[in-house]
Amino acid sequence: MFRSLCIALALAGPCVQAATAPMDTAAIESITGLKGSYDAAENVFKVSKPRDDVKITVDGAPLTPFQGLTSYAAFTPMGRATMVMGDTVLLEDEVNPAMSAALDAGLEVTALHNHFFFDQPRVYFMHIGGSGDARKLAAGVKAVYDRVAQIRAAQAAPAGHFAGEFPTTSSLSAAPLAQILGAKPDTKDGMVKFTLGRSTRMHGMTVGNQMGVNTWAAFAGSDDSAVVDGDFAMREDELQSVLKSMRASGINIVAIHQHMTNENPRVMFLHYWGKGRASDLATAVNNAVQTQKSMH
Repeated sequence: MFRSLCIALALAGPCVQAATAPMDTAAIESITGLKGSYDAAENVFKVSKPRDDVKITVDGAPLTPFQGLTSYAAFTPMGRATMVMGDTVLLEDEVNPAMSAALDAGLEVTALHNHFFFDQPRVYFMHIGGSGDARKLAAGVKAVYDRVAQIRAAQAAPAGHFAGEFPTTSSLSAAPLAQILGAKPDTKDGMVKFTLGRSTRMHGMTVGNQMGVNTWAAFAGSDDSAVVDGDFAMREDELQSVLKSMRASGINIVAIHQHMTNENPRVMFLHYWGKGRASDLATAVNNAVQTQKSMH
């Protein structure tokens, strides 16, 4: 629209871009409850929250917030709106509640991964983003940080596993799961696995299911008490919808990243883990698949 307006007004004089609205840094500080710092060269206002509420060791050595255990959210003007990008330091039992808080607040979750080996307790990093009204973005950031604080206030030590139990041997019924997912499964020792292929192009070639561009779900346990783990292949514009669908169904996200470089279209992958009735877990995965399909 802006380019068209410039062309239409070309004979009337030079085209002037819409003014960039100044950031209300005081409001960002007030809403997040955090003091920020402004970088004039990049026009970025950043608030930070050191994770000094937990003691972390890496390779046996204590790690301080200064060494990479600080959550942050950086705000910059984007025309008359504001953009936010950030990284959030999380323990394992904080990841999925914090992710739901971010998604519910209108933020995007763009990556989830680790930065260390041999860290105790294990630390993960969740990247967030968004654009729009600065106050709403700041409120979203606060919602994420508040959710983390609530978890640690309720239980100082991080949980060692997700809630729920499941059998140590598997005896799943494959047919009901196949009906839900609309796909033919592979079976082994009472377990059931489904693989749904996708495709993209790399180096002038099409790559698909057998090269690893696929969504898969592996079920173990019993019909009434099962686990599912898997990998979800998505285009970039599908990621947020799939995340929202999975989290709404109670599926835990354990990683978000890419597996390839220079592919077109770009493919993102998320890894997940869920517990419950096998049919409910299959329905959760299928809901995400159908959400993905509905976007095209």
